[in-house]
Amino acid sequence: MKLIIKKTILLENLVNTSKAISSKNLIPILTGIKFDLKDEGLYLSASDSDISIRTFIPKEEITEIVSTGSVVISGKYIVEIIKKLPDKDIVIEVVDGYNTIIQTDGSEFNLNGIDPNEFPNLDLEETKNPIVLNPVTFKTLINQTFFATSLSETRPLLTGINFKLNGSILEVIATDSYRLARKEIDLKDSYENEFNLVIPGKNLIELSRILEDDKENVYLHIFNNKVLFKYKNLVFLSRLISGTYPVSSNIIPSEFKIDIVCNYSDLHDMIDRASLLTSDKDKNTIKLELKNRELIISSNSPEIGKVEEKVSIDNDDTISISFSSKYMLEAIKSFNSEKIHLLMNNDNSPIIVKSDEEVTLVQLVLPIKTY
Repeated sequence: MKLIIKKTILLENLVNTSKAISSKNLIPILTGIKFDLKDEGLYLSASDSDISIRTFIPKEEITEIVSTGSVVISGKYIVEIIKKLPDKDIVIEVVDGYNTIIQTDGSEFNLNGIDPNEFPNLDLEETKNPIVLNPVTFKTLINQTFFATSLSETRPLLTGINFKLNGSILEVIATDSYRLARKEIDLKDSYENEFNLVIPGKNLIELSRILEDDKENVYLHIFNNKVLFKYKNLVFLSRLISGTYPVSSNIIPSEFKIDIVCNYSDLHDMIDRASLLTSDKDKNTIKLELKNRELIISSNSPEIGKVEEKVSIDNDDTISISFSSKYMLEAIKSFNSEKIHLLMNNDNSPIIVKSDEEVTLVQLVLPIKTY
């Protein structure tokens, strides 16, 4: 195998492909990237137990294909080498078994390659009727929900994001059982094959980092135990998390006694400053009080001190409720709106965060009991 290719083209595809390599993987073949050079172009593949990625560089973008062939090269080293080489044409040649030579003017690296036949066969088949999404919309979906997923593996389902399709409405939900994020979008086109599945959150974040803000669509191909995303010259395969995701429809109240309308920056800054005097051991707990047409955000830590923030608002309701400042900040940051609604019923009920500009986005934060 031998080819000549521009550094920028090769590096972009290598970096995207390498996102499927796990540093924790102990199987040597799965720490590598498979180079498969064919007459039509170069396929780059990587895989671990969670995701598989394949990118394709067509022959038109390759300076010269001298001879076809395959090899698996250590992902860690090939990416770092290509990054540090000058911005010129790079020659990659496999000689004497799987010894791989990478060279440009004045630089030459020799890497021990691995037999490509040991690389797993990636099943990257596609369905006939994929779900079509704009990449900007898809990235927004993930960014507005991912932070609410759980970091604990004790409940694997909660480390994922729940995707539900009903007709043309796609509902995306994430929760760690202390807060919840829900976003709905209308796909315009109605799909017969409804689904309810859970995709690992960390996999979706990796995919969102690859997507660009352009007009190229993302195609979702749904299978029983996996989901395949196709975008430009890239195929991204993720496993699904098995199990039934918790029902959220009965968690979010439909009516509210209290509706606090806040300026986004005022609310954010008040909570942010009040959180300075909290500690992780008390879950960064702060208190919200509503009385005498004033919104009061405060925190009181015996070891650190106390802080109180006030702002006048047009609301004569009364309530006192405590919550995690970290969770609330993450919830309100998901909105791109000037005005935020904090909706409540009493000090034991969930706090719902909404905005008039983004009516399909709902954030929920559970109160914290303080004694």
